[in-house]
Amino acid sequence: MSSKKSDADLKISGLLNINKPPDLTSRQVVNQIQKLVKPARVGHAGTLDPLATGVLVLCTGSNTRLIRFVQQQPKEYIGEFVLGKRSDTDDITGEISETPDCRTVTRQELESCLPAFQGRIEQIPPQYSAVHIDGRRAYDLARLGKSFEIQPREVDVYEIELLDFSFPRFQLRIVCGSGTYIRSLGRDLGEQLGVGAIMTALVRTRIGPFSLDSALDLNEELSLDQVTGNLQPAILAVDQVPQYHCDEKELLSLSQGQKLQCASERFPATQVNIEVAVISPKGELVAIAEWEPAEHQLSPRQVFYPAPNNN
Repeated sequence: MSSKKSDADLKISGLLNINKPPDLTSRQVVNQIQKLVKPARVGHAGTLDPLATGVLVLCTGSNTRLIRFVQQQPKEYIGEFVLGKRSDTDDITGEISETPDCRTVTRQELESCLPAFQGRIEQIPPQYSAVHIDGRRAYDLARLGKSFEIQPREVDVYEIELLDFSFPRFQLRIVCGSGTYIRSLGRDLGEQLGVGAIMTALVRTRIGPFSLDSALDLNEELSLDQVTGNLQPAILAVDQVPQYHCDEKELLSLSQGQKLQCASERFPATQVNIEVAVISPKGELVAIAEWEPAEHQLSPRQVFYPAPNNN
């Protein structure tokens, strides 16, 4: 069960969809919102590099416990790249080198390479990334000039589409899972073509149900009322999590820390460690529970009841 929350966390708790401007780190965005809502907590669900813009979901108050669920949702990006260049950061922010005698690549050649980058693929993150290497961030080691290797990892690319092409520039729309580096996709695509490529711009247009169209612009005049008025309900964080809709009696039991009996056919009979979002009769997220198949019950792990009132 969760420890008792502060009054501030109960008053300000929700999800905030921010349109991150360029040249700011995700941490700097968090700090700006933190100043407005303190002492309520704030955390971001998925880093955007300073170069990148677009959807950055912030979790506030007790909803900071939902960050990992937002991070697991599919993400959509629009990336711009240029062929015939390489960079130590895989984008325009690094030390750039030109590909000698770079040949002209056709649209058809580039499109023919895209299927190899769709599905579950192996990808090596950039040297300048937040990946941990023996307890250190890769970008810290890279800045120190240290020599190190990053092991490839599996990532999911659900969709990859060529939106525009005018050699040497091209634009991709990519829908992918957590941990995918768009810089690395562009780099590897350029290497497959034999000419190299770097990313020149990146916009994250969606994370799960959070879209760029509904994102709040970040500016110096942003007020506390604007932040609280744009907070989204916690249920959006669990868009892809199995759900159980409880009744009023079960809701009362849940608020008292009791387990919920559940028909065995609702969830796999033998699979353990399944997390389930428990939804109230009003459609609010009230708990994250673990399915215990042997007992046919849901055991609450994180309880969000009563739901915070941001008014």
